[in-house]
Amino acid sequence: MSLSLAFCAVFAAALAAPADGAAASPFPFFAYCIDTHDSAKRTLPEQAALLKELGYGGVGHLWLDNVRERLESLDAAGLRLFQITMQVSMKEGTPPYDREKLEAILPLLTGRGVQLCLLMQGMAPSDTAGDARGVDIVREIADLAKPSGTEVLLYPHANDWVEKVSDAVRLAEKADRPNVGVMFNLCHWLKVDKEENLRPVLESAMPLLRAVSINGADRAEAIHAGTGDWLQPLDKGSYDVSQVLRTLAELGYKGPVGLQCWGIGGDARDHLTRSMGAWKRLNAALFQEKGKENGNS
Repeated sequence: MSLSLAFCAVFAAALAAPADGAAASPFPFFAYCIDTHDSAKRTLPEQAALLKELGYGGVGHLWLDNVRERLESLDAAGLRLFQITMQVSMKEGTPPYDREKLEAILPLLTGRGVQLCLLMQGMAPSDTAGDARGVDIVREIADLAKPSGTEVLLYPHANDWVEKVSDAVRLAEKADRPNVGVMFNLCHWLKVDKEENLRPVLESAMPLLRAVSINGADRAEAIHAGTGDWLQPLDKGSYDVSQVLRTLAELGYKGPVGLQCWGIGGDARDHLTRSMGAWKRLNAALFQEKGKENGNS
């Protein structure tokens, strides 16, 4: 089967499902950072109810506190906890992370397929002098996470030590643990890279790529110049997000896609509703595009 036919088949199967939010896409779709700037200040059960209503598959959770409460609220709504983001310090002489909290929550994650996303901070971006210490930390966390079936992802974040996708890939390869992978984050990639590098970057990460995040954003040139907004709802921004989904599908990616919502103010219902509408349109457009290609071949 040709790549075009295979792509079309994947999207046809997905879009044949009921159009209830994330069911219209071959990628599981969740949202994260939804509560950091929500003017409605929703409780965890209220957040879960909103995500369920709008069609999201679940949520990503920030930090190691309130994990039990988050799980209870998601279980009650029939949703999934996709990720937990945690901070890791690369500064010498300080504990790299809160091991006590991590060890307390890991048993709660058993069998849930949760990903721990590591924000590795405290050294100059991309400084390979930290690799030995970084590898030791990642291996330690991965070994702690293994019994619960939890994955550990290196999360590229602008101005952090692991800033670029290439940093995450390098560290994950050196860590050499089966439950260690990398994440691609659109907003942080646009902040530090050039748009023409999208496909090469994703190709280089594919053997280890376990998660992706997207959001509305302006073009990289504007972001670099300080005139563009790198984090917006999915229906806003001058950057064409469809090329990310198209490239992922062509490369055979089948993992989850998260909606990055950090810093988006106002009532979260508004921007989450708009972003879900944009998500459905993006996937429908990709299916139509590939259908036309197949018909012309």
